[in-house]
Amino acid sequence: MPVFDQDEEVMANLLGNIGLKRNLAKALVYLANVNESVSRNIELGAGLRQPEVSIAMRELRERGWIEEWEQKKEGKGRPLKCYRLSVELCDIIDHLDDSRKRDAQQDEETIATLRSLSRTVGITK
Repeated sequence: MPVFDQDEEVMANLLGNIGLKRNLAKALVYLANVNESVSRNIELGAGLRQPEVSIAMRELRERGWIEEWEQKKEGKGRPLKCYRLSVELCDIIDHLDDSRKRDAQQDEETIATLRSLSRTVGITK
């Protein structure tokens, strides 16, 4: 089972810097480096707790970035949840980039509107 190395930590931090939640980023980077994984391996490999993995997987699934299925265990007990990326990591990065650019454009438009309105209502500096 792979465990995060320094480059993967840096990558997760950088994804966090552009707006992805830290646990989401760590789970995403971990899955990008394995073909598929069960929850427990994501916990151990990415250094997350079980509830953090569950929440991250739910959010990644809602975004359409992962596939999830159950694998029956031998003997008794609940089936294991298995995960793999359904979208390439580079495509996810492109999506995040586009989203950040749209947000920046909206912020610029909002600032321009604020400046215009401040002149019309007599607020000056």
